Amino acid sequence: QVQLQESGPGLVKPSQTLSLTCTVSGGSVTSYYYYWTWIRQPPGKGLEWMGAITYSGSTYYSPSLKSRTSISRDTSKNQFTLQLSSVTPEDTAVYYCARDLEVWGQGTLVTVSS
Repeated sequence: QVQLQESGPGLVKPSQTLSLTCTVSGGSVTSYYYYWTWIRQPPGKGLEWMGAITYSGSTYYSPSLKSRTSISRDTSKNQFTLQLSSVTPEDTAVYYCARDLEVWGQGTLVTVSS
């Protein structure tokens, strides 16, 4: 049974880069046809799809975040990562990693504040 776990700092200062890692267990980030995805939910708002990296390493990004977002993977560690640059307080959210949109991590709150 695949499980995902987000990790990273819970507090980031404005203008800095937010970096989160998703560790996958019980499955492989290179397994065929799966999309390994990042989603976020700001307080009091809905879910926002940020982007994904596929089993082959191709990446896809939300047009609204594309200029600030980078998703990569480390197959040796079975992890994939999110980097969001030039953050502002509006990037404060619970960040989730997911396999496709079927299996989700528990989420991690990231607050952007000085």
